[in-house]
Amino acid sequence: MKLLSNLFKKSKQEKEQKAQIKPKASKKNHHEKVAIRKGEIGEYKIDIQLAQLPKEYIHLSDIMLKNDKAKSGYSQIDHIVITPYGIFVIETKNYQGTIYGGKDRKTWSVNGKFKMMNPFIQNYGHIQAIKNHIEEKYHHSFISMVSFTKRCTFKIDELDFRKMSSDELIVYDVELSEYIHRKVSVNKIHNKELILKEDEIKRIYSILVEANIEDHSIREQHVQSLKLEGEVHSQNQQVKCCVCNKTVSDKVKSFCLSSKKFNGKIYCFEHQKSLV
Repeated sequence: MKLLSNLFKKSKQEKEQKAQIKPKASKKNHHEKVAIRKGEIGEYKIDIQLAQLPKEYIHLSDIMLKNDKAKSGYSQIDHIVITPYGIFVIETKNYQGTIYGGKDRKTWSVNGKFKMMNPFIQNYGHIQAIKNHIEEKYHHSFISMVSFTKRCTFKIDELDFRKMSSDELIVYDVELSEYIHRKVSVNKIHNKELILKEDEIKRIYSILVEANIEDHSIREQHVQSLKLEGEVHSQNQQVKCCVCNKTVSDKVKSFCLSSKKFNGKIYCFEHQKSLV
């Protein structure tokens, strides 16, 4: 009987162990995986667009160059397209929502909440990094492009970002090749001769390929540096109670700002009660 009892207990314990629910992955890990997946899809859509360009246009992707003026010491450039009528430097953004910004604003936002650096300031740094590696006579031939997904809508101060007369253009990822074609056509009208001849295009391409940093450890260090900078920026953006300096949530912030009785000031829950 004792033997049967022990076997029964052992069987019961095994069933209980199997029935235990596996710990769920943290929300942070889940969001990171989703972000990576969205990024992969976004880059795939860009690759399709670049594949539609004429064969004489040469493009490079994921290029990292030394940049002494960058905080990390490097600039990582999403895409570069070298054409006879301009060098397109493309920064891709994989956000969803309403993009608020302007040419003279240092920071832009998504849905009025998530802050990001003005992408044209970011791309200016990328272009300067490229200029450090090529001859000065080519420095006037750059076009800065920022590509967003169709999941975005724009609330931008200036409308010039969508005009072919500008050398700073905002595009949707699905219209990237179209906008490059149109901009090349405009530049072709304004320039009787080629801005870049075939041998010059190949030379610039070779220079950038040679300068590209492929070392995995350096690239990882650069990514970690950007993450740390983003975390610090996020901490600096934290909203605090004007009385006790306690950090409050975005929901509390919105509630305070929408209520006339708080007169545009933000209070934590405890100090809200004291004002009622």
